[in-house]
Amino acid sequence: MSNKVSASIDDSSSSFLATPYRPIYDYWPYKLSDFERYDENDDGVFYEQPRLVTHIDDPSIARLTQYYSTVLPKRGKIMDMCTSWKCFYPPSVMEAIQKKELEVFGVGLNAEEMALNEAFQGPEYWRIKDLNKPPYDALAGWRGLDLDLEFDAVTCVVSIDYLINPLEVCRNLLRATKEGGRVHFIISNRCFPNKVVKRWRRLDEQSRLQFVGGAFQQQTLFTIFYPA
Repeated sequence: MSNKVSASIDDSSSSFLATPYRPIYDYWPYKLSDFERYDENDDGVFYEQPRLVTHIDDPSIARLTQYYSTVLPKRGKIMDMCTSWKCFYPPSVMEAIQKKELEVFGVGLNAEEMALNEAFQGPEYWRIKDLNKPPYDALAGWRGLDLDLEFDAVTCVVSIDYLINPLEVCRNLLRATKEGGRVHFIISNRCFPNKVVKRWRRLDEQSRLQFVGGAFQQQTLFTIFYPA
């Protein structure tokens, strides 16, 4: 695979250990039934009420923020996919946003949550978008506008396990990410059990990393690393 886009961290100067992803399969081994959910009702209804809570604990948040401080750019553009009222970005990134040296865009399912997110410098920076519906494209809400939206980095915190079509979402992310850009998917063992895809609930931690890595590996243009 080429190194057009990196998923997660491959910076030897970082304090975070990383292991190159080594695929188990040379094909996508999952069935449509693996991406069924116990609650197949519209996601917009489920997320209609704002949840101003964090879905990972404080030590995890601190570690994530520290990680972001080593890998996120301070200039350019970032997309926070499946966003909410917090992005967990470090002070250095937030300062770059305030200085307008860095722009952050986001897609999520609750307008009230995104309006409270200090990473977004106005409503033009976020869109309500259900990525479980066609066209499975985080950029769909901006396409057709006269904007140069290629991202230096993409972040997504504890949400890829809710996507019923991760291959198409990742394919569209590739189109929207600059040469040499990085995609950071953060996973957790916490979830809304009725809304994650069924396969996720049957996997252990290491298998979940393989599951996420496989979605990228199918795009053929990603170099993938995950924490050791």
